[in-house]
Amino acid sequence: MAYEKIVKAIPVEKREKLSDKLIDLLLKSKNDDKMPSGLANTILNQWQLGPLTTEAGLAALLEGAVLLESEETMDFLEQELQLMDVIKAVKEAK
Repeated sequence: MAYEKIVKAIPVEKREKLSDKLIDLLLKSKNDDKMPSGLANTILNQWQLGPLTTEAGLAALLEGAVLLESEETMDFLEQELQLMDVIKAVKEAK
């Protein structure tokens, strides 16, 4: 639930770029064993409903990316999207 609140702080115009990057991180991750099956199912269900740029879809992606590739996810949020408030909220949600 915390990630859905965090996603609300992400500007709509940055959500597609973030979604694409998080999907890429998750698919390339060598840490896939850290992904809880419930979260994986949530991501897949959200993907079936449409693009993962919705608040629920992006929240699931962000949670998964933080679990599997935390450092890369945080670097992208900081360097590419300059979302310092989101980084702070993610660190508090961990």
